[in-house]
Amino acid sequence: MKDFEYSAPKTVEEALSLLSQYKGEAKIMAGGQSMLVVMRQGLLAPEYVVDIKGIAALDYLTYDERGGLRIGALTTHRAIEKSPIIQRYFRVLSEMETNLATIQTRNWGTVGGNLCHGDPAGDPAPLLIALNAKLKVIRQGEERIIEMESFSKEMLEVDLEPDEMLSEIQVPTPTAHTGVAHEKLMVMQGDAGIVGAAVSITLKPGDEICEDARIVLSNAASVPFRVRKAEKKWIGKLMDDHLIAEAGEVASAEADPPSDVHGSAEYRREMIKVFVRRAAIKALERAKRE
Repeated sequence: MKDFEYSAPKTVEEALSLLSQYKGEAKIMAGGQSMLVVMRQGLLAPEYVVDIKGIAALDYLTYDERGGLRIGALTTHRAIEKSPIIQRYFRVLSEMETNLATIQTRNWGTVGGNLCHGDPAGDPAPLLIALNAKLKVIRQGEERIIEMESFSKEMLEVDLEPDEMLSEIQVPTPTAHTGVAHEKLMVMQGDAGIVGAAVSITLKPGDEICEDARIVLSNAASVPFRVRKAEKKWIGKLMDDHLIAEAGEVASAEADPPSDVHGSAEYRREMIKVFVRRAAIKALERAKRE
């Protein structure tokens, strides 16, 4: 690993000042569990590492019905998993976190670090896209709000300028009659997903006609992949097993999954059908109860 200069700011202002000062030669570390692996592999060699893990102001989780859920970028996976707020209002996030790596990893790793790593196999990003989340990104004197859906640009590349950092994840309160589910194919519990699917379904009041839907895949392209053609198969129609299966077929055809030691592209395409179906069935059942 190449030598670098290490800084550990204690405030947001100090961190942003360092990023501005280093003019693109710095990388933020928000836990380091993914970043250090990439550095050891020689894929990343920053001159400066700005370790923001100690900035307490970015570690929070709040909720109100009007403003929705607000998660600070340095909130740990374990805090999200165990939060009473999450378990009451966004149970699917807690379920997702339960299957994310090991307890030790979840105790230290941060949701912001996970999102900014930009791994298409990651679990939080596709689920947050299904939940219609937004991100607050800041630099000195400025902030911008961007859709979670547009944050990932390419494998390990996200929409952050060199002097910017992610500060907050914003998740709106779901509309009535909305169900959300996340499923992934794992060799063992906690493994990275060979493929995964996050599905949100909103039903019209009083019936099972789909009013809105989101289907998002992980490890099925170079970024978390929203399958809009598959979603359109459901909108305005009475949900049934045939429609769910048809959406899985469309999602499989649209995807561009990798081939690696965990599975070929052909295998992943078949599993996309299975896991879109599993997530959709669970999301539909939840939508009927909400």
